[in-house]
Amino acid sequence: MTTMQALVAYGTGEPAEVLRLETRPVPQPGRGQVRIRVAATPIHASDLHILRGRYGFAPPLPAVLGLESVGLIDAIGEGVDALSIGQRVITVGVTGTWQEFLVADAARVLPVPKEMSASTAAQLLANPLTAQLLVTNELGVQPGEWLLQTAAGSTVGKMVLQLGKHLGFKTINVVRRRAAVAEIKALGGTEVICSEDEDIRQRVSEIAGPDGVSKAIDCVAGQVGADVSRSLTPGGTMIVYGALSTHRQTEPEKLTIPLFARSVIYETKITKGFWLYRWFSTTPREQISAAIAATFKLVAGGTLRIPEGQPLKIQQFSDAVTLAESPAHGGKPLFVF
Repeated sequence: MTTMQALVAYGTGEPAEVLRLETRPVPQPGRGQVRIRVAATPIHASDLHILRGRYGFAPPLPAVLGLESVGLIDAIGEGVDALSIGQRVITVGVTGTWQEFLVADAARVLPVPKEMSASTAAQLLANPLTAQLLVTNELGVQPGEWLLQTAAGSTVGKMVLQLGKHLGFKTINVVRRRAAVAEIKALGGTEVICSEDEDIRQRVSEIAGPDGVSKAIDCVAGQVGADVSRSLTPGGTMIVYGALSTHRQTEPEKLTIPLFARSVIYETKITKGFWLYRWFSTTPREQISAAIAATFKLVAGGTLRIPEGQPLKIQQFSDAVTLAESPAHGGKPLFVF
């Protein structure tokens, strides 16, 4: 095969308007690289943020997007000894996965067992790794402690629920739809708050006591993020890792969390960000390897179960984007080849 299909972004804006399916030459691996025939690659919220020009980096356009993938090595460049043709691997920190073939540095791929489903393998890092790092490295949540989280029905949110059961901490889970409450309870959520018809601060006070909670994670931002911040105890910490409430907003000055100055100043509440891309860029390689290995062990052992994705052909990219942004879309859309 000399040509392949690739989904290419030609500008920033609404995905259906800026994405084009193209036929491109199959890339060739250079020294220290491998070529992967992609089997599955997910659509993450971050991919859509990039398309709308509101992410933490903007690739030179035109560009193939996509941040995770699983596939088979089908060609090896010079100097690669530890990997072999036909080996099943995932990409680690490699961009441009929305295409049939991709080239990656050998150091940026990780073998995965054949027993692991393509859906699980394709989503092995971004969400499970984020959940684990937030709970352990960033907040150090201990058994018996409360952790308040928003968007509990998201993939990261469901990973946090599973980590709560595994590590023994309790969760207060914010969802925006009443229909989601039962699902979160069934997944092991200790308490659930529906922002559609409940006051977050009041309910946190009723659940955890008038002082609130000392640890929280938020990926909604906006007023919900502000309400979570005000639900913290004095000296408490909120980690913000997303801004779903501003999902379609492209004006940077409107991507805000209206923090209450009195809480920040006199109660010394802490709000800080977490971005997996920056973590990869600033963390020593041995720590990255250890965190990935720990995440892989949790997934492979069944402690963390990643919701099965919904497979779609790359030609269905418009439908896939619509599905990714549906309020109750279930499993993450996956491009399959």
